[in-house]
Amino acid sequence: MNWLLVGIVGYLAIQLAIGIVVSRRISTETDYILAGRSLGLGLGSFSIFATWFGAESIQGAAGTIYAEGLSGGSADPFGYVACILLVGLVFARPLWNRGFTTFGDLFRLRYGVIVERVAILLMVPTSVLWGAAQIRAFGNVVSHASALPIEVAITGAALFVVGYSTVGGLLADAWTDVVQGLAVIIGLVVLAALLVSSGTLQQAWAQVPADRLALLGTPGTPWYVTAEAWAVPVVGSMLAVELISRILGCTSADTARRACLAGGSLYLSVGLIPAVLGLCGPVLAPGLADPEQLVPELARQYLGTAAYVLFTGALISAILSTVDSILLAGSALITHNVLLTLRPDLSDGAKLRWSRAGVLALGLCAWTLALASESIASLVEYASAFGSAGIFVVATFGLFTSVGGTVSALASLATGMVVWAAGAFVLAWPAPYLTALAAAVVAYLAAAPWGGAGAISRGDH
Repeated sequence: MNWLLVGIVGYLAIQLAIGIVVSRRISTETDYILAGRSLGLGLGSFSIFATWFGAESIQGAAGTIYAEGLSGGSADPFGYVACILLVGLVFARPLWNRGFTTFGDLFRLRYGVIVERVAILLMVPTSVLWGAAQIRAFGNVVSHASALPIEVAITGAALFVVGYSTVGGLLADAWTDVVQGLAVIIGLVVLAALLVSSGTLQQAWAQVPADRLALLGTPGTPWYVTAEAWAVPVVGSMLAVELISRILGCTSADTARRACLAGGSLYLSVGLIPAVLGLCGPVLAPGLADPEQLVPELARQYLGTAAYVLFTGALISAILSTVDSILLAGSALITHNVLLTLRPDLSDGAKLRWSRAGVLALGLCAWTLALASESIASLVEYASAFGSAGIFVVATFGLFTSVGGTVSALASLATGMVVWAAGAFVLAWPAPYLTALAAAVVAYLAAAPWGGAGAISRGDH
């Protein structure tokens, strides 16, 4: 009997049970999307950490640093930590104070319905890409544990993830995040402690070449290449809908701000473990065909059977805590900002059913993309960059200034997306995202004289 697979199934059953129990407290769309705005500092901090500390933070980050050295950590952990901390310092308070239900509300109240719909068209694919990365990682874990073909493992993983994510909404998500976040922390700390106590990690660290410790790239790397590597995770993810949903679900603006700062700090503390393992990886596990399997391979080698089962549960925790948040936030944009504006007469029960149906639909899209992709890291990179240049520019101007209106917003969203896509896929520019950001700013300001600024009427203080 494959006890690892049995352990995985048992762990998944426990997580599903928690989601079902908490879901009984959900009766309205606001309960489902924002947990009734009831997230305190502890729950909010853990939820932010667990939502962002996903498969790419363990498997993807360790694998990239294994292959590229510390500069491969420009996205994870260092870029995403900077992103979360900046959101807490700059965006958390004004976003919460305005009383939004979803991030899409900002675009409607400030710029109008047309801008809201265009912004959603750009944001929802990002959720699908993020979800696909997590589902693929889940499939990798199951495949590694059971010897199932990766396609079969991804499909099984997707079925569970979609069902699990549909059940509980943000409140169930936040409570399971606590369990999942603790499992991740314990699993990584135990693995690192075993490697340290045996002297294995110290011996490997002593053999790490100095050039692998260059965080900002090797000497001679053009500045714009380095800036691009940091801009994509920091700016591209700064206004991710799954992070904003946690901010909006907190009990107050101060709680939202502190939760981001605490969650980001926890992320850095825990994220340094995969980073160090990735740096030492070529010594600890030389010649890996798939660097993303470094951490699972080290766990298999150095943990006993029972501990390895628990560690695999920790990996799954990191995945589940991210994917359910992503699918929920993406569904909220579709149902709350599109469907319910077309059908405002729907009952609370009908709104809740449509919200769950949106999670199901996005989950199926993510499963399809996970099957078609080749790596977790590539999906994550596209998720951070897709359409986010214009979103960042328009949201920042909309939150903090009265400059520009509908025309400015549409020009910026379209320009940012077109320039990034052309630079990344057609012209092969070395810094397509930075170019898209600059172009989006220029487009916004150039169009500012046309079309009056909107107004955010709710709680604008």
